[in-house]
Amino acid sequence: MKKMKILVVDDEEYMRTLINIYLKQYGYSVTEAKDGIEAIKKVKEESYDLVLLDVMMPAKDGWQVCEEIRTFSQVPIIMLTARDDTLDKVYGLNLGADDYITKPFEEVELMARIDAVIRRSRLRQPEQEEEEILQYKGIKIIVDAHEVYYEGEEIKLTPREFDLLYLLMLNKGKVMSREQLLEKIWGLDYLGEHRTVDSHVKNLREKLRRAGIHSDELIQTIWGIGYKLV
Repeated sequence: MKKMKILVVDDEEYMRTLINIYLKQYGYSVTEAKDGIEAIKKVKEESYDLVLLDVMMPAKDGWQVCEEIRTFSQVPIIMLTARDDTLDKVYGLNLGADDYITKPFEEVELMARIDAVIRRSRLRQPEQEEEEILQYKGIKIIVDAHEVYYEGEEIKLTPREFDLLYLLMLNKGKVMSREQLLEKIWGLDYLGEHRTVDSHVKNLREKLRRAGIHSDELIQTIWGIGYKLV
């Protein structure tokens, strides 16, 4: 079986070495990058199953790197930081990170987070060869390609906006709580940050509105609970 490949991005050699030891014990193939510029170059040149990305780095910090990677790749990203600040976590997730872990961390926690993120990533990649397409009220989602169209015109969405619309369409007519959306899309229900969901719904509605969709009517707010596609 082909080894899964992980890119470790950290300006501290000690931290890269430590994580490298952890990952190789679990059978992962590891590549290292000492800064954000090198990390972006490696992700463009090679395919990885996951990126472990430190936040505090010179030249380009982890947030800048995450944002740039998301312009050309959907590789799963876990942010690493010494700052245990909820606003920082929400900011990183809004940029497209899949998870966030605070230093120092235990080996067992790191490996559990990696396993969970990779597992969720695989769930977004249907194994069937037949193309999965969802259509509703003029909206067309081509799932494998991560593309959304309205009356033939493409709507550009971020990965999390896409996941949010996809999940709501799969459950149209059903109320999805903010906790459910956090858990299913971010896998970070322990953060308890409803603002993450609300800000993404706001951005999604605005993009749908600009495409000509009555988005407030389509994505209905259920006060005190969450949202549903009506």
